[in-house]
Amino acid sequence: MQVNRRVALQGFGAALATPFIAPSARAQAVTTLRLHHFLPPVSNVHAKVLVPWVRKVEAESQGKIKIDIFPAMQLGGTPPQLFDQARDGVVDIVWTLPGYTPGRFPVSEVFELPFIASKRGIVNSLAAQEFADIHLKDEVKDVKLLAYWAHDAGVIHANKAVRTMDDLKGLKLRNPTRLAGEALKALGAVSVGMPVPQVPESLAQRVIDGAVIPWEVVPAVKVHELVRFHTELPGSPTLYTAGFFLTMNKAKYEALPADARAVIDANSGQAFARMAGPMWDNEAVAVSAMVRARPGNTISVISEEEKAKWIAATLPVHAAWIEQVKARGLDGAKLIAEVRALVAKHEASS
Repeated sequence: MQVNRRVALQGFGAALATPFIAPSARAQAVTTLRLHHFLPPVSNVHAKVLVPWVRKVEAESQGKIKIDIFPAMQLGGTPPQLFDQARDGVVDIVWTLPGYTPGRFPVSEVFELPFIASKRGIVNSLAAQEFADIHLKDEVKDVKLLAYWAHDAGVIHANKAVRTMDDLKGLKLRNPTRLAGEALKALGAVSVGMPVPQVPESLAQRVIDGAVIPWEVVPAVKVHELVRFHTELPGSPTLYTAGFFLTMNKAKYEALPADARAVIDANSGQAFARMAGPMWDNEAVAVSAMVRARPGNTISVISEEEKAKWIAATLPVHAAWIEQVKARGLDGAKLIAEVRALVAKHEASS
């Protein structure tokens, strides 16, 4: 009995020494997610879209979700591999361009066709997300699509002035997507596809003569220090836009507690598009003003008459795409009409 009493007392003492964890404390377990993307932390998308989004999700989850951001491909791989990193669970969330894997996402390509998009990022973002809600479910079924949005007008940045189609002939220009590349070819340029992080070195080594990118990303990749001439197109529709995916590993999303998933949902879709879209428009004003003030840089705008020639020259890109996606069971002409209608709808209301 003495032994039993001693054992009982030891057990009682151990119980006293073990801290009591209330059920509510257990419920506050933190899920840490890793968000991976390809631009440096000084980029506007990182600092003015992804970081605010992360902080908002963290705050609204009341500490149940923590998101660590890894910019500039810090977790390894290349930009075209980001989508699969989220799909395979290598990381939890990625920001990437579907256009970095040409032909893989044919439905989303419609936004990348020339002279479809608005010059305004907010319009393109809202239209793209509405389009995604209707048409992209099968295309991204292997991940949880948090948002699909698009930037504002693309700008031609080159080491020579571009005012007409003739000025584009033979000019080696970086393109962000397959269809932007087809548009540049139709206009007479030599199109070179590459992710944006490769642009600075390619310009410095004269691998390319210029690039088409929106104003927003110019400071992050120092394009204004590497070329002197910047060409805008007037009004809408604009030369091109590129769409973006914010995707999450499906199993990781489904494993979240219901209230944590609700926070992610509340900050996805159109909520994310409304937050992200204006950044491009605001930065276009600020960055173009900065470039204009920089000695040696020249910004020009082609005429409406010249733009009409560019539109006519790129119509075969539309026709070719319609035939390409027809082979995959898609009605390309109908998709183009839907996107034009969505862009017009949000142009009128935004």
